[in-house]
Amino acid sequence: MTEERRNRGVEAPTERIPPQAGDHDTLGGRHGRGYDHGAFGYDESVARGSAEGPDDGHGQDPYDDGQGHRQGPPGRPPSRGAVPPGGRTSRRAAGPRRRRWPRVTGILVALMLLFVVGGYFFLDSRLQREDVLGDYEGRPADTPGTNWLVVGSDSREGLSKKQRKEYATGGGSGRRTDSMMLVHYGDGGTTLLSLPRDSYVPIPGRGSNKLNAAFAYGGPKLLVRTVEKATGIRVDHYAEIGFGGFVGVVDAIGGVDLCVKEPLKDPKAGLDLKEGCQTLSGGEALGYVRTRKFANGDLQRVEHQRQFFAALMDKASGPGVLFNPFRSIPLAMNSTSNFTVDENDHLHDLARLMWAMRSIGGGDGVTTTVPVGGFGSSAAAGSYVRWDTAKSSALFEALREDRAIPSDLIKR
Repeated sequence: MTEERRNRGVEAPTERIPPQAGDHDTLGGRHGRGYDHGAFGYDESVARGSAEGPDDGHGQDPYDDGQGHRQGPPGRPPSRGAVPPGGRTSRRAAGPRRRRWPRVTGILVALMLLFVVGGYFFLDSRLQREDVLGDYEGRPADTPGTNWLVVGSDSREGLSKKQRKEYATGGGSGRRTDSMMLVHYGDGGTTLLSLPRDSYVPIPGRGSNKLNAAFAYGGPKLLVRTVEKATGIRVDHYAEIGFGGFVGVVDAIGGVDLCVKEPLKDPKAGLDLKEGCQTLSGGEALGYVRTRKFANGDLQRVEHQRQFFAALMDKASGPGVLFNPFRSIPLAMNSTSNFTVDENDHLHDLARLMWAMRSIGGGDGVTTTVPVGGFGSSAAAGSYVRWDTAKSSALFEALREDRAIPSDLIKR
């Protein structure tokens, strides 16, 4: 019976003895005191799966396949030291699974890029575009740096009846200029220059009148041409936002922090603010930049507009908004759906503007208004503001040449 078992390669354990120290697994069974190796004719070298192997009497291992692989005796699992056919071990078999990670990572990166690129083009498509910056005979040549004309209009589009009543905007239709600012950035730094809407300037084809009359006569295209002719500065980009868009953008970022120098109460602008530093909501901010309840009327008003615009850009481009999806996504949606730009302007142009304006909010840029030489009036224009010819010319020349503005031309 023992000989028959040996020939069939079947192991028959003898009396089982509990494992003791020094026991170890070989050949799929337990090598230790619980097995009688001599009874079944096992060769210890085979059991160990060592390179010493059994000898066929001619110095040759009978279990060697001739290619350096030990297959083990027929009918038995290979020893721990044996290599399966093909030369692969179970440890190597895990390799393909590990190599899937680069593929999975690549797919995730591709999806993220698709989301970012797709999101950019989606938001860019939401911008309202007009043919604003068309060429014409005598247009100023291109100059160093970048120039934006930023316009706030009194369009009520986007405001509900309740909001119109709360913000005291009235129910007027259409759109007229409520604020105009020229933004320049380049090697000479960043400058935010207010253009008072009551400025008395020549309007091409319309004689002389208030600056905001150019918008009323010919929309943004005539306004840009008027500004370029009056300043000698070529406008590279145009951006316009109405009342509704203004409120939406401010509320999207959780309001804007401002320090109010004195109590402000103006029922005509829906404004009632206390003195001190505070966070203005969209409706309060709209009243703050609209109110003209000052002794110098429009000049104090444009100062408020510059102050607020700089604070708005600084907060909108800060990490608290950009890296907070609950702020950045509403900001992107509100901005792109409410901004009107030139037909050749894109979302990345607005992003550059916002980034350049951070220096204004940080106190490194210059914020000022066109030097004023006095006031006047006419039957056609009513009361208006006259620019100081010499000082305004020097200021415009510095911007055209992308130089720092002389300190004596800056009105804080």
